[in-house]
Amino acid sequence: MNRLSVILLAAALTACTTAKAPLSLQVVRSEMARNPEASYIDGLEGKLKWNYTTGLELKAILDASPEALSYVDAWYDAIIDSTGTIYKYKKSNYSLDHVCPGRTLFQLLDLTGKEKYRVAMDTLYSQLQSQPRTPEGGFWHKKIYPNQMWLDGLYMAQPFYAEYTTRYVTDSLQREQNFADIVLQFTTVYNHTYDVTNGLLRHAWDSSHSMFWCNPETGQSDHAWGRALGWYAMALVDVVEIFPDGPYKDCLIGILNNVYQVLPLYADKQTGMWFQVLDQPYRQGNYLEATCSAMFTYAWLKGCRLGVLSNLDGARQSYQSLLSTFVTEEDGLVNLNQCCEVAGLGGKDNRRGDYEYYINERVRANDPKGIGPLIWAALEYERL
Repeated sequence: MNRLSVILLAAALTACTTAKAPLSLQVVRSEMARNPEASYIDGLEGKLKWNYTTGLELKAILDASPEALSYVDAWYDAIIDSTGTIYKYKKSNYSLDHVCPGRTLFQLLDLTGKEKYRVAMDTLYSQLQSQPRTPEGGFWHKKIYPNQMWLDGLYMAQPFYAEYTTRYVTDSLQREQNFADIVLQFTTVYNHTYDVTNGLLRHAWDSSHSMFWCNPETGQSDHAWGRALGWYAMALVDVVEIFPDGPYKDCLIGILNNVYQVLPLYADKQTGMWFQVLDQPYRQGNYLEATCSAMFTYAWLKGCRLGVLSNLDGARQSYQSLLSTFVTEEDGLVNLNQCCEVAGLGGKDNRRGDYEYYINERVRANDPKGIGPLIWAALEYERL
């Protein structure tokens, strides 16, 4: 799909809606105007890269606007060749981040019938089948992060794992093993990142207790980072929606409720939104952060719709506060402000995960890690 076609599509979407169009569509139109091709999302400037940020946003765009199918499909069609090979993807990297963009392929296969998308999904599933694990059975976040589980990784892999199993694994024993394995991932990271002092989950855990960023006794990182727990909350509610009824689903619902019993205690008392460093509210330098607030709001609204979380009035208020705190409009485009661009642990930048690290990472507007959850939160609210 060329740039002119996408510009015309964005204009058509604008023309066929009124000034009071649902916010979900307003955000989609704004993002398509900012990024005439999906290869411009997340500052890629037209370069093809199989990355979770682009895949995340494109799934949200397709969920909100079936008219945007050609926009979404153009990116996937370009990055997956006719044999189903994903451009520059390497299974041997064993990065959970590279599983995440595969979620959109389920919809694209249904809508386009392109069998190469099924081949690509099979490739990603095969990665999970041989993903390196901690001694406790948890997936390594990446090969370059041995023995480490990050909360982020639960969103990157588990919704895909659950949907692939539900759709394509026909052997009853293998299905049961997969569902059990998915629950194992959630419970393992929950048990090992749980902070007994406040009930929150810390960003990550090193099962070897050897990384420079972890407590040598517990293996835990120093803090509960907002977006990390946001990823985990979204993963829980998305997998709960996919799972069949039964004890596995009930286990995940229990964890989800545990998370939402604690989260309100760490929200800002004035706005109801959440801080960049969750366990340090009001500490000097800490700030209200948009991506985690959008994630928590989306998961709360969806959990209420599914009947697995309570306090719908609170979830609705959280959505309104999300808009009033972070969302603005300028020149006809919707903006999501105050997004942490990135945060991690270890690696080439020697990221220590201490308080000063988290509050000094770059902040920007319209990060796809916030735009996607904002679209989903809006969709959930619009369904009420």
